[in-house]
Amino acid sequence: MKENGRKHGALSPCAACKLLRRRCAPDCVFAPYFPADEPQKFASVHKVFGASNVNKMLQELPEHQRRDAVSSMVYEANARVRDPVYGCVGAISSLQRQIDSLQNQLALAQAEVVHMRMRQFGSTSSNPGTNSADENVASVADAPSKFMPSHHQSKSFFCVDMVDQPNMAESLWSY
Repeated sequence: MKENGRKHGALSPCAACKLLRRRCAPDCVFAPYFPADEPQKFASVHKVFGASNVNKMLQELPEHQRRDAVSSMVYEANARVRDPVYGCVGAISSLQRQIDSLQNQLALAQAEVVHMRMRQFGSTSSNPGTNSADENVASVADAPSKFMPSHHQSKSFFCVDMVDQPNMAESLWSY
């Protein structure tokens, strides 16, 4: 059973004190946020921010904000370890580019659906009973869409281009 990163009945140091090779005091500011069983969490934060800076930041914050601050530091530290130049801004930018790309693909697909419905409505209202709905959809699917730019006309609207992010598969929150 643990409380504040320590085992009851034992004086097991927190991950920060273990890494810094010092005695873990009962009022250690790191102990509640860097438990002994998660040493990599503090190691990455220490590597990016430094123990002294983390200590200062935590002591300046009210206790109810410290857990969120540590969570943010762990996230940023893990992002900086993976991408030393951009950190989490690089991950955010990559995700924003994916969102923009997917929104464009969605708009193209919606325009294609509207175009298909307009053609189907136009052919069924002008010649009722001459063409079946399946023939109209097939003829529209074979014809290039007026709503799509020429470089997208050869693609089906079911095609999804995703930016491959090999490092994004691993969570930035923990190691």
